[in-house]
Amino acid sequence: MLLVLEVGNTNTKIGVYDGDRLRVSWRLTSRREQTADEYGLFIETLLRTRGVDPTRVRGIAISNVVPPVQQVLEWMCEKYFAITPYTVEPGVNTPMPMDVDNPREVGADRITKSVAAAAIYGPPLIVVDLGTATTFDCVSAAGVFIGGAIAPGISTATEALVARAARLYRVEFVRPKEAIGRSTVTNLQSGVVYGYAGLVDGLVARMKAEMAGPAKVIATGGHAALIAEAARSIDHVNEDLGLEGLRLLYERRVP
Repeated sequence: MLLVLEVGNTNTKIGVYDGDRLRVSWRLTSRREQTADEYGLFIETLLRTRGVDPTRVRGIAISNVVPPVQQVLEWMCEKYFAITPYTVEPGVNTPMPMDVDNPREVGADRITKSVAAAAIYGPPLIVVDLGTATTFDCVSAAGVFIGGAIAPGISTATEALVARAARLYRVEFVRPKEAIGRSTVTNLQSGVVYGYAGLVDGLVARMKAEMAGPAKVIATGGHAALIAEAARSIDHVNEDLGLEGLRLLYERRVP
C-alpha cells in the first residue's frame, strides 16, 4: 500500500492507495508545531480506525508547501514506517517538463495536480485550485507545464476583509439565489461566490486565448464544488487530484 501526504498551508490531506485505488482519505488541519511522534501516532490511529494495517504500507509520497515541517515528516516516515519517503521537488525529480523561468520556485502541489489532471483528462488543460490561494496551472497540448497565475484564496481574502471592516463579519460560504444581495450576509456571499466565479472565468478566458487547443478546466481544492456551481468555465471537479498526482509521481519517480 502507498501512503500519500499532501501538506498545504491550511489543510493536510492523507490517503492510502491499494494499487491504483484510493482506499481511504482524510482532510485535516495543517499544524506546523506537531512533532514526528505526534504525526506518527496520529496517522497510525487513522489507519487502524479504517481497518488499514500500518505495516502494510510499502511506500510514502509527500507533497509539501510548508518547508518547516519537511524534516519532521521525514523523521516520522523513518521512525514509524521504516521508509524513506519520496518528496515531490519540481524541477528536480518530477517527469513533467516545465517551461517556466525557475522550475524550483513552483509549488509541489501545482505540479502534482497538473500531472494528475494531464493523466486523467488529457492536455491541454488548466487546473484551478481553490484553496488558501487560488492558483491557475496551465499544461500545454504537448504536456508541458507552462505557468499560470496566483490570486488570494477565498477564505484568505474574506478573512482580510472582515478584519479590516468593522461592521462586516464572517458568513457561511454558500451560493446566494441572486447576485444582488439584500442583506449584509447575502451581499458578502454574492461578492465571494459570484466574485470568485467571475475571477475564474475571466482568467481562464485569457489563458485559453494564449494556449493552443481547447483547454479543459479542472477545479480542485476545498472550495472547488462551491465555485463550480457558479463559474461557467469549469468542466470537471476533482477534489482528490493532489492525491492521485502523488500516486502517479511515486510510480514514475526519478531517482
